[in-house]
Amino acid sequence: MYYDQLLKIVEQQTGAGPQAAERAVQATLRTLSERLSKDESRDLLRELPPEAMPWLYTERDPETFGVEEFLRRVAERAGVDAETAGRHARAVFWAMGQAVSPEEFADMAADLPDDFEALVAEAGRGYVEIVPAREFLAGVAERAGLDYAGARRATEAALETLAERIAPGKVEDLVGQLPVQLHAPLKRGVGAGPGREVALEEFVRRIATREGVSPERAREHARAVFAMLRESIAGEEYADVAGRLPDEYRILLPRP
Repeated sequence: MYYDQLLKIVEQQTGAGPQAAERAVQATLRTLSERLSKDESRDLLRELPPEAMPWLYTERDPETFGVEEFLRRVAERAGVDAETAGRHARAVFWAMGQAVSPEEFADMAADLPDDFEALVAEAGRGYVEIVPAREFLAGVAERAGLDYAGARRATEAALETLAERIAPGKVEDLVGQLPVQLHAPLKRGVGAGPGREVALEEFVRRIATREGVSPERAREHARAVFAMLRESIAGEEYADVAGRLPDEYRILLPRP
């Protein structure tokens, strides 16, 4: 993973701007370097972007503070309050969970005391192999008979409309399993407010309006997007999303 991708994940997870996301990464990694063993810091650096080295590299023996002191130091370095520091640190650990192997993330978590569980558990459970955006869009293009640009428009329209329909927490789960390039339409959709019931006809109309095509074409394109969702995210995650949609939406979903 490149450094800018790691920053983008933190930015999307926290809703903060680019500068705040970078401060969160720097503050969290610098504080983590004070808590991890030297060997574990070096192991992490082998898998993280090289830009992380100034903050995570250490030659000192680890200190023995707990999570409360960890967050106090993160807050002080990032210039935020303790509650915000907690959200930002969780986002950084989540991004690290996407950047390093599951084995390495587990080794790092084992190097921390038990009270860090709230910061690292979600990232450890949430590790997934994220499908590249180009591969996702190529799959939509092939299924819907579109070129690459058309597949991007169709995908963004469908994801934004889906995010308007399902609960915000479920949208965040999707964000964690889809490539960074597809996060923006999900964030736009969830920004419209909590998930609301929408009839199938209205759901398709919104996709068509956003994409600039007829409802008939929008329906075909939505099927292609849902098919790629099923292939790209964890099976239980897809089943959860599909299970939250009314029965009339089944015509858009790929057959088992």
